[in-house]
Amino acid sequence: MVKIRLRRMGAKKSPFYRIVVADSRYPRDGRFIEELGTYNPLSNPPEIKLDADRALAWIKTGAQPTDTVKALLKKNGVI
Repeated sequence: MVKIRLRRMGAKKSPFYRIVVADSRYPRDGRFIEELGTYNPLSNPPEIKLDADRALAWIKTGAQPTDTVKALLKKNGVI
């Protein structure tokens, strides 16, 4: 199954995430199909950059967002 999920980047104790489309069998920080945006929880307020059109296209073709990504998409007004 294809999922839209977060890929952790950044140094220890300072996480930075990329929102990616990946096969559910791949590891969290492993191979991915496409990068849709970024999420920085440490900035105040948390910074979300997202390609909304591509995210909607992936959801329409059957990609399932994780709970965290679904909340980020709702916050951005995508779904």
